[in-house]
Amino acid sequence: MTSDCQQRTSRLQERLREAGVDAAILTDGDSIAYFGGYWNYLGLEFGRPTIMVVPADDAPSIITPLMESDMCRAMTWVDNVVPWEDGDGAPWGDAMRPTLGTGKMTLGIEAAKMPAVIAGYIGANIPTARLSDIARMVGEIRVIKDENEIAIMRQAGQVAIAMVESGRDALGEGVPEYELALAVIAGGTRKAAQYMDPDKDRFFSPTIHNLQVLQSGHDTCMVHRRSNVRRLQKGDPVYFCFCGMVNFKHYKLGFDRNYFIGSVTDEQARDHEITIAAQKAALDAIRPGAIAEEVHACADAVYRDAGHAPGYRTGRAIGYSFLESPELKVGDQTVLQQGMSFAVDGGITVAGQYGTRVGDSIVVTSDGYEYLTPFDKTLTVV
Repeated sequence: MTSDCQQRTSRLQERLREAGVDAAILTDGDSIAYFGGYWNYLGLEFGRPTIMVVPADDAPSIITPLMESDMCRAMTWVDNVVPWEDGDGAPWGDAMRPTLGTGKMTLGIEAAKMPAVIAGYIGANIPTARLSDIARMVGEIRVIKDENEIAIMRQAGQVAIAMVESGRDALGEGVPEYELALAVIAGGTRKAAQYMDPDKDRFFSPTIHNLQVLQSGHDTCMVHRRSNVRRLQKGDPVYFCFCGMVNFKHYKLGFDRNYFIGSVTDEQARDHEITIAAQKAALDAIRPGAIAEEVHACADAVYRDAGHAPGYRTGRAIGYSFLESPELKVGDQTVLQQGMSFAVDGGITVAGQYGTRVGDSIVVTSDGYEYLTPFDKTLTVV
């Protein structure tokens, strides 16, 4: 991982030089992990920012709280780890400034991801700096996955499959939703642990966490409701979404499946099949050279021909972040390339009654795509 991060940083520095940017200031935790190989679990929400400074023509630095500095040195390939100690003002900013040099400069930031407190510090304390949004530059580096990344994402897919298998096996009349979530967490964690080496992976946790997106019964209309204490009843549809749950060695996948308890109506079965057909239409359009919004249009056409209007995009790029660019939606003109990876999903909502959903993660290959979550999606009544 160290050599991968160094190579990524070298590519970033090359792009900075081409763009005339003197240094990048990375504040997004996913970007710092991607380039610096370091992450911690107590960030700005605890008033404790970590910042990576990448000069175009010099060695990078990581500015991190003193409490985490030993861990940072053990994790990162970056030699210059600059600790800051809690105190009044902005001690993290005072620690960052010497790493930037002096004089007029152009600083690259991921504008949409930079916290206001850090942007405010730069404006007040480095007034001669010109800010340039390098979000697109960073995204273009991150969007193409190499073979090492794809190998990890395949493992993440197997973790996702273990999660849905555990949740499916726990289904039954009278079972409360939270028990399904517990089963998902346990199954995914045990599978993730199988892929981890006690020494090489000591800074990764196999523990699957986050609130399970899960609904049953009429609440399957509410796509992002979390599991609660409701008990499953005969005739219930049950929807599992793992898009905020599958997080293996930083790679975050999308994955969705639904099931039915005891019975399924003809209308529900029909809409389930339409949902699968729409996803298939999108998947069949995926290949290098395809246009993102045109992939979305293929799924859109299936829904509209069946009398349903889709309520959201058909997919999104996946990787170190839950949401990356490009997206499979109206207006996104990105040309797909080999090595891009996407969550491709969708569904139908019948207001006040039920919803059907299906989603998978894929990587674009030379002539189409490869499933990262190869798992049965046929209608299943438990």
